[in-house]
Amino acid sequence: MDLHRLKTISKPKTAEHKKTLFSLKKKDPRKVDDAFHKLHEEVFSRIDCLTCANCCKTTSPIFYQNDIERLAKALRMRPGELIHKYLRLDEDNDYVVKSSPCPFLGPDNYCSVYHDRPKACREYPHTDRKKMVQVLDLALKNTHVCPAVFEIVERLRKLDF
Repeated sequence: MDLHRLKTISKPKTAEHKKTLFSLKKKDPRKVDDAFHKLHEEVFSRIDCLTCANCCKTTSPIFYQNDIERLAKALRMRPGELIHKYLRLDEDNDYVVKSSPCPFLGPDNYCSVYHDRPKACREYPHTDRKKMVQVLDLALKNTHVCPAVFEIVERLRKLDF
């Protein structure tokens, strides 16, 4: 799905997706996880993130201290230098990248620090994690960013738990 189309179709479906996702809070958390994980595998078997990289182009992960130290070491700089050069504190007092797209995203959509990327990048889009009922608000936000999450939520709407 092209990203312009995702923007066009995801906004009008926000209320519908919110209703679907938040209804899952009343379901057995293990069944919710199973459904998400199955759909995650199905959808990502057909989607190549390198053709999109919208997450890297539009959002910033949180950089925790471990992420900063690991990345600084990989880039052969001090953590303070990495922070000064690439990061800023957001309104929640979390470190995030200063600008979008991510400064580590190449023109080919490859991440230049892939092996040392932050935990949030490693886990994105969070649709294969345990206890999905705890991150349904994040899944809703990601329907506007990630075509795979949009597809997963669309398929969830059709399931009967």
